[in-house]
Amino acid sequence: MAKRFLGLNQVVASNLRKLRKELGISQEELAEKCGLHRTYIGAIERSERNITLQTLERLAGSLGVSPLELLKDNSDV
Repeated sequence: MAKRFLGLNQVVASNLRKLRKELGISQEELAEKCGLHRTYIGAIERSERNITLQTLERLAGSLGVSPLELLKDNSDV
């Protein structure tokens, strides 16, 4: 079966949500850790925002992963 293609916004959104939930933290707690607003985190997780590389680094650092972990497409459909 062919692998489904996701845009980078969708990949980052999916990985961000998955990693955040694995850590057991809320969007608000993640926002506080990386100095962003809670609604901005929600918009990223819904693929509504294009983020900068600087924001990608901040998110990754707050989650304890490399930025590449947020960019990896782990979907297999």
